[in-house]
Amino acid sequence: MKKPLIGITCIQANIKGKKVNTINDFYFNAVLKAGGVPLIIPSVTDEKTISEYGKILDGIVFTGGHDVWPQRFGEEPIKQVVEITHERDQLELVLFDKAYEAGIPILGICRGLQLVNIALGGTLYQDIYSQVENVGGHSFGYNPEEVYHSISIEEESIMKEIYGKDTVHVNSEHHQAIKDIGRDLKVTSRAPDGIVESIESTNERFILAVQYHPEAIAPKYPEHQEIFNFFVRMCR
Repeated sequence: MKKPLIGITCIQANIKGKKVNTINDFYFNAVLKAGGVPLIIPSVTDEKTISEYGKILDGIVFTGGHDVWPQRFGEEPIKQVVEITHERDQLELVLFDKAYEAGIPILGICRGLQLVNIALGGTLYQDIYSQVENVGGHSFGYNPEEVYHSISIEEESIMKEIYGKDTVHVNSEHHQAIKDIGRDLKVTSRAPDGIVESIESTNERFILAVQYHPEAIAPKYPEHQEIFNFFVRMCR
């Protein structure tokens, strides 16, 4: 049986004065372990080139990284938004549209969840620590390979099918979160403070997106590998 080809988007950064596209090994290791063939996608901006990815991919993982430009959801940036990458925004929003139109399965992780929500007309809290009352801790950045807080999972959801229980523990490394949910999406889990931790599609398209980083905790906590196993099965 042919293994599904899974596109994985990159972080765009400047390292020692050089512009690079890079990705954490955890992402492609999780896809490989799930039986997929990872294809790393750089931040190209030409729409014709992006369309070619839509023709060959069986699934797409939108990964974590810098903030999406707030103008993409109709807001001026606040001072806590300090890192944006316009080229990556362009790639991912166009690629999402191509994949959505073609019915290609989509998995979003951290920024990827936010990107999916914006692409379908939703909005974000640009900084939960200044914009959300009584918010808990969500920036456990010094050890992404360890769990940090719990999430509560909704019944009748892909998340419940994957984990098989109402509560799981996850890592956390973000300062933004979903404010208004996008069209044809539903919230399927939340942190104890109400922050959205996962969303999925309400129509026939397969979309699953999580605010945490299952790829980083999967080696130590194998239940989180099941997100990638489930996703890759949907791409076959």
